[in-house]
Amino acid sequence: MMESQQEPKVTIPPLIPLEYSNRVMLKTILECGDDEIGLFGKTVVVGGWVKSSKEVKREPVVAALKPPTAAEAFPPSPGPKELSCVEVVQSRIPFFKKIIRVFGVSSDSYPGVREKFEPVPKPPPPPPSKFFLQINDGSSISSLMVVIDSAIVPVSASHVLPTGTCILAQGVLEKSSSHGKQTIELKVEKILHIGTVEPDTYPLSRKRLPLDSLRDYPHIRPRTTTVASITRIRDTLDFAAHTFFHNHGFLHVQVPIITTIDSEGFSEKFQVTTSKKWGLGSGADADVRHETVKAEQHIEARDKSKLGTGVKPEVKEDFFGHQSYLSVSGRLHLESYACALGNVYSFGPRFRAEKTGSIKQVAEMWVVEVEMAFSQLKDSMKCAEDCFKFLCKWILDHCPQDMKFVTKRIDKTIVHRLEYMISISYERISYREAVDILRKVTDKTFETKLRWGVPLTAEHLSYLADDHYKRPVIIYDYPKAVKPFYVRLNDDGKTVAAFDMVVPKMGTVITGSQSEERLDMLSARMKEFDLSRDQYEWYQDLRKHGTVKHSGFSLGFDLMVLLMTGLTDVRDVVPFPRTHGKANN
Repeated sequence: MMESQQEPKVTIPPLIPLEYSNRVMLKTILECGDDEIGLFGKTVVVGGWVKSSKEVKREPVVAALKPPTAAEAFPPSPGPKELSCVEVVQSRIPFFKKIIRVFGVSSDSYPGVREKFEPVPKPPPPPPSKFFLQINDGSSISSLMVVIDSAIVPVSASHVLPTGTCILAQGVLEKSSSHGKQTIELKVEKILHIGTVEPDTYPLSRKRLPLDSLRDYPHIRPRTTTVASITRIRDTLDFAAHTFFHNHGFLHVQVPIITTIDSEGFSEKFQVTTSKKWGLGSGADADVRHETVKAEQHIEARDKSKLGTGVKPEVKEDFFGHQSYLSVSGRLHLESYACALGNVYSFGPRFRAEKTGSIKQVAEMWVVEVEMAFSQLKDSMKCAEDCFKFLCKWILDHCPQDMKFVTKRIDKTIVHRLEYMISISYERISYREAVDILRKVTDKTFETKLRWGVPLTAEHLSYLADDHYKRPVIIYDYPKAVKPFYVRLNDDGKTVAAFDMVVPKMGTVITGSQSEERLDMLSARMKEFDLSRDQYEWYQDLRKHGTVKHSGFSLGFDLMVLLMTGLTDVRDVVPFPRTHGKANN
């Protein structure tokens, strides 16, 4: 006897409500793959914002007409019937109306009679409608079709459901009745919340606003598919950065945003003050503003700055008693922890008050900074390369749907480029070698004349990575004049142990260096930069008490997001970009 064939077992994926909102994320419904059939018939609560809506009105059902029977077609003639008094009066109403018209009185003057004898029929109720809504809660690229039958779930006339409406509903998951890409939909049984929208003023009522227009609505643009996808990639990259350093034994250290030192000497800084001297007003308004941190562009040539010398009286009365700035870099502070704990890193915002029109620079940018004790330049370069490759691979492994969307909508080659940069080794050349290569270029004219000792411009770096090597390039041993004072001086006395990692189509993403651990060399470099010994006394102490060779780097986190998404303007990947003359929200 043949054994009966068993039906394949259906795997039912768990639909666990979120712990703090008692709803199911749409991602768990839309991205369950072949197990989707196991969700049919399940009752869930979902919420989101309407991406598109369609109302389909159903025609009222009209009963089919039957042919009359013989008795109905030819009824017997009725016999004489006695009329009641009311029926007699009603039969005389036409006669009474003629009399009223003769005397020139309108029948409208007697509404009671009209209402009694000529009732206005009520309009029939509107036919039931079906609302087909595509909603998204930000957890997935895809949206869920939500079907509302007004015959089952009444929707009041005031609750229109255009794009942007927020809805929270309970219903049953069913196989999709449409023939589109989606195979599952929610049939609503109960509406728990509707957040209405004003279609005339809602910025996203028009479809596919360009990214540059969306920058005017940073509080609304996360609802777009593109910005939502960028945000998920950014979040995944954030987690990946912490994962890499935790996996390699680094400790996370928070460094200050407000500082009294100039860690680089090349960037314009934001000054922090509570002084009323800076035109904050007077009276009650000034009392409120006095407690506000005011960032003022602090433009002083490095060779004229006298930090820590001749403190002005108004500075002494300021909140900190010293000239204070928003931090450009946290690596100097990070060194103090590296010289006690070994390998450390920080992750936070850094500020530059540069009136630049660069599409890869805003006033506030997030940076991952690393410092390693008992480490030299070559170790820092290797760690930077390993970290960069790890982040690229993590995004490809953990954001498949978002990367598929980015490939389709933004950059068709992005996935291939990331896979290529993961699999190859990076070119390492010295600054001198880079200059020699650029001098031999004959088929291209650079805007900036190149000579040894000047910084390499974005144009130079782009040629090396995009055209010459066609892969990421690490350039090291820069002239000492173009790098900060704390970078270790090489034996030639002309160059310092610093490096830049340049990536095709992006430019410099990582900058790093080995710090100067020799007190005499550090003091000499500070003197060259005309820096106050008192201001940096704590930094010199690290060389006096247990000095050690150490190196590190800074990774531009926003630039990494820009690279992963294939976009070109950093303002499109920073949630709330701050640029010169503009700080929305």
